[in-house]
Order: sequence, then C-alpha cells, then structure tokens
Amino acid sequence: MKTVYCDITKQEVPATEAYRGGEIRTALLKLIQKDHPDFTADKFISFDKLNEYRKDYIAKLIEQEVGEISQLEEEVIHAIQSNKLLSENIEEDINEPLTFGQRLADMIASFGGSWTFIIIFFCFIAFWMLVNMWILAHRSFDPFPFILLNLILSCLAAIQAPIIMMSQNRQEDKDRRRSEHDYKVNLKAEIEIRLLHEKLDHLMVHQNQRLLEIQQLQSDFLADILHEVKGVNGKGT
Repeated sequence: MKTVYCDITKQEVPATEAYRGGEIRTALLKLIQKDHPDFTADKFISFDKLNEYRKDYIAKLIEQEVGEISQLEEEVIHAIQSNKLLSENIEEDINEPLTFGQRLADMIASFGGSWTFIIIFFCFIAFWMLVNMWILAHRSFDPFPFILLNLILSCLAAIQAPIIMMSQNRQEDKDRRRSEHDYKVNLKAEIEIRLLHEKLDHLMVHQNQRLLEIQQLQSDFLADILHEVKGVNGKGT
C-alpha cells in the first residue's frame, strides 16, 4: 500500500487517508498554515488532523455568523469532536414527575379549554338567571343586574387565568427544550454532511488520479506491443 508523509503529525499514513495541501480549500489551508507556516500545497496532512482543523474552522464560521458561540453550538462542536450522538430520546428528561399543583393546573387547563366547560358554564348562568328572575322573583338573592353573579364570574376568571398560564408555561418550556434539541441535531447533521462531501470529493479525485495512472500504463503497454509488432513485420519483410 502506498504511503505518504504527514507534515503535521510527522508520521507515515496511507495515501488514501491523506490530503495534499493543494486539494484543501483556501480558507482551511490558511488556518493550517497559521500553526504550520511551512505547510505548502505539495505537502500532505492526514484525515484525522485535517478533521480537527475543519472543526476549528466550522467553530469560527459559526462565531462569525452569530457573533458568539452559544452553549448549544459548543455542545454540537464537542459532540463532533468526540463522535457523540445527539439524536437521543429526550422525552424521559422532559416528562419529569409532576407535583400535585402541576397536575391540578393541567387538569384545570384541560377542562377549561373544552366544550364541556363552555356548556356547563352557560347552563349555570342560565339557571342562575332563571332562578332569580322567575322562580324567586319576589325574594331573589341576586336580583337584576346580578351583581353576585358578576362577582363570582370575576373571581373565577381571576383564578383560572394564572392556573392556565402555569400549565402553558410548563408546556412552553418542554417545547423550547425540544426545539433546542432539534436545532443541535440539525446543526450537527449539516456539519457532518459537509465533512462527508469533502471526504467524497477527495476520494473521487484520488480515484481519478489512479485511473489516469492505470490508463497511462495501459497506453505504454500498447505502445510497446505496437513497437514489437512493427519490428516483427519489419523483419518479415
């Protein structure tokens, strides 16, 4: 197997696992030359070392785009460097054990946003008005304009609103954690795909070079065979 000398690690590596400096994109080549000024286009660098510089280059690109690297981007970069999977099930972490108050808030929010609550609510109001206007017309406990009913409804709205908000805030926190996880997975996938494309491009270039070498050798063999055939024909004449 043909090997080449990696000018970064100072070790020999298989030719199929190394990049020539001229095959590396300019921005990445400049980043390597900052640490190794003597690295030129005709020298080689191993896959593993080049991937380290790619990750540093990606980190700098993210920092330039967003101004600074957030904790999410740092987790993605660390996951790439350590080959760690991010696409894991986080539902177990999100669905933590609920307290009695949280369960009660969810039940009230679920019941308050249903047609059952609306129907019961309007039936209660209609019954209240019927009792005070017709059944107890002369001795009603809440005559028109139903001040006591308005007080009860105001208290119900004042208590129901913050309870529903507690449930919604907890649901929003779950959605936020899910969206952050999806963002990290998508960002890592995008970066990995870019690195994979560069590796495939390198393999295609390297394979094409080998095919050209094989074609050149075949051409040389054909030329030798033609030369021998002409020599035999010349002797025969």
